[in-house]
Amino acid sequence: MPADTPDAPEPDDARHAEKMAKKKAARDKIMATKTEERGLVIVHTGKGKGKSSAAFGMIFRCISHGMPCAVVQFIKGAMSTGERDLIQAHFADLCEFHAMGEGFTWETQDRARDVAAASRAWDKAKALIRDPAHRMVLLDEINIALRYDYIPLDEVLAFLRDEKPPTTHVVLTGRNADPRLIEAADLVTEMELVKHPFRSGVKAQPGVEF
Repeated sequence: MPADTPDAPEPDDARHAEKMAKKKAARDKIMATKTEERGLVIVHTGKGKGKSSAAFGMIFRCISHGMPCAVVQFIKGAMSTGERDLIQAHFADLCEFHAMGEGFTWETQDRARDVAAASRAWDKAKALIRDPAHRMVLLDEINIALRYDYIPLDEVLAFLRDEKPPTTHVVLTGRNADPRLIEAADLVTEMELVKHPFRSGVKAQPGVEF
């Protein structure tokens, strides 16, 4: 009997391989032009769920690479969250975590108190960002503080432009990001709400929302 021989590739397989080879060559050519490395201003906004979750994903990436990083929470802080508990219990040497909010604005019902809390959080954020040792600083829910004028947007934009170290990434989360912040950012993602269980009467749950 004749020796076994490999089956010839099907025509569709051959066309697919040729197509992917051309795509890889084009992609490699594009990637070869991307040589700059610098700290980014990153905005996660929109009505959909996942803004903070995606930002914490990047924080955990920094931790896994041994890169010092920090988190400042502007609204959250009154309740425990999985991210904060995990970081403080296991990664406090790499990630500073400052939960400086007092809960959602409708819970405090005190504008002066909310402004004071946001101002303290912004002062902490500036100190952390100024330290070039921090590879990434997450400003969680700062967009809400900016929307309600708890901290001046002009000051935040000027600080990010003039004082952020060139290799530091700053991530700003929260719905209703101001158009000027979006314009100033390097990377902007808008989370679109398609469907949410809250509208069906399902409450926030551990592991999903916090």
